[in-house]
Amino acid sequence: MTTATATEVQNNFGKFLKLVQEGQEIVIIKNGSEVARMISKGKTVSFLSDSLVGVLSSDIDESNARAERVARYESAD
Repeated sequence: MTTATATEVQNNFGKFLKLVQEGQEIVIIKNGSEVARMISKGKTVSFLSDSLVGVLSSDIDESNARAERVARYESAD
């Protein structure tokens, strides 16, 4: 992972784009805070799914969840 300021990325976009195409992740910093990440399109799905690990419960029964939603909306009538 490479860290760069927003100004560095702006002034050297081609360089950072090439790094991303080679598989690196670029973290962009502005005023001392992380504001963005550049990652390749191929890594986007794995990045998003990895960030959800532990957030979604694996013991959810989809048919029960759907039945609960239907019952909730039917009772609102």
